[in-house]
Amino acid sequence: MNSFSYSNNDPHFNLNLKKSTKKWVHYTVDFPTAHPTQHEENNTARGEYFQPRGVDNAPLAILLHGMGDYSVTPCKFLARALAKRGIACFILYLVFHSSRMPQTVQNRLPNLTSEEWFEGYRISVIDVRQVIDWANDKAEINHEQIAVIGISLGGFISSIAMGVDERIGAGVFLVTGGNAEVITWKSRANNFRKGDHCTEEECHRIHEYYPQYLADVIEKGFENVIPLKQCFLTDTMTFAHCLQKRPILMINARWDKYIPKQATLEFWEASGKPDISWFPATHITIWLWYPFISRKIAAFLNQNFGAVIKDSA
Repeated sequence: MNSFSYSNNDPHFNLNLKKSTKKWVHYTVDFPTAHPTQHEENNTARGEYFQPRGVDNAPLAILLHGMGDYSVTPCKFLARALAKRGIACFILYLVFHSSRMPQTVQNRLPNLTSEEWFEGYRISVIDVRQVIDWANDKAEINHEQIAVIGISLGGFISSIAMGVDERIGAGVFLVTGGNAEVITWKSRANNFRKGDHCTEEECHRIHEYYPQYLADVIEKGFENVIPLKQCFLTDTMTFAHCLQKRPILMINARWDKYIPKQATLEFWEASGKPDISWFPATHITIWLWYPFISRKIAAFLNQNFGAVIKDSA
């Protein structure tokens, strides 16, 4: 069973003009999610679309923020910078953003139930796929040149989406990694443990079966293997083999207290050892290097999609 499948009923995307400049047109967007939940706030997906001016058949980058709201800001900076260079950008607001999360759930973060975490990932991946459906009907977008750019939690979701949807041609994963067991128990921050419902001993015992699960997934496909626990389906390592030989750029922080270096390297190796950069920064302060990161991402997309990089001034 594919937990990330959905009924493609061609939902209506509502676009409202927010701002227009010489370089791009900026819209706010909303559309009904194909995987509704009991929480009404979850069921309307929201986003922002930056359409570059004077570009036909533009590549599209779908940007996914991290947990909460603060990492939407670098997404907006990146979207504007890329749109100036001729790349259309769609910032997707995940169900983990305050605009889509009930206050009662926000009050419990990160102590959500295992089912809530799973459903959050599930909705998010499906929302990404719906954006691709929409993009395929947009004349100004080249539907063969679609990328995902994910930050932290958005990087987890982006890599899973890319693993299950071959329409995604390239991926940029920032301050992220794989192996949920390592991230949970070897992180120098305790945020992940607060939301875990297994003891450390129970977690290690369950993950003794994970290597065999991965081998079965590689052989049979994840849709045909029953995971011992749902968290196996939200671990990027489950889908990393699908990313091999596909264009990927990883950008990580040397002193990241949330994502252990081991978790990053395991995901990097399982994904085929793609291009990776390490910045002398933490999970948060990596954005002090924004000018370098922005140029690196633009060059990566240009290299893989053949986009014409315009003057960003």
